[in-house]
Amino acid sequence: MFYRDERLALFIDGSNLYAAAKSLGFDIDYKLLRQEFMRRGKLLRAFYYTALLENDEYSPIRPLVDWLHYNGFSMVTKPAKEYTDSMGRRKVKGNMDIELTVDALELADHIDHAVLFSGDGDFRPLVAALQRKGVRVSVVSTIRSQPPMIADELRRQADNFIELEELKDVIGRPPREFDAPEDRD
Repeated sequence: MFYRDERLALFIDGSNLYAAAKSLGFDIDYKLLRQEFMRRGKLLRAFYYTALLENDEYSPIRPLVDWLHYNGFSMVTKPAKEYTDSMGRRKVKGNMDIELTVDALELADHIDHAVLFSGDGDFRPLVAALQRKGVRVSVVSTIRSQPPMIADELRRQADNFIELEELKDVIGRPPREFDAPEDRD
């Protein structure tokens, strides 16, 4: 489903991809991920979206963000919002859907194929809009987790669905015990 001469852009919903890979029992090796898609076409951009807790002295996601920034990824971050839910639990919210959508639509005239790493059904209208602009869209997520990490409507809208577990041998590494979770909504 990829052509060597097509211009590609990757749009990685960081928290969604982290959760999907974790549910399948592996971590993503982002250097291998980037190499894999450079092999599949002409990779113009690889965007990575995540929210960061700014008020903590040490953010567990900061080393990954710094590494990605220095290794060819376009980083899009914003401060996460911290709040306490009705049960008194500390929660973090940091949705990056709008930023990802705006970037994808702005780049649409310059790419042939967008690869979205997310299973979030909220992206279905984005996929449809990109398709109307003549961009092919592949979605990377998983149906093999319980429950599946991809919304059915997003999977149906995409031109191509790539099962994350099938990329495990190409872009995966065993999970580290001390890796910090990135579970932001």
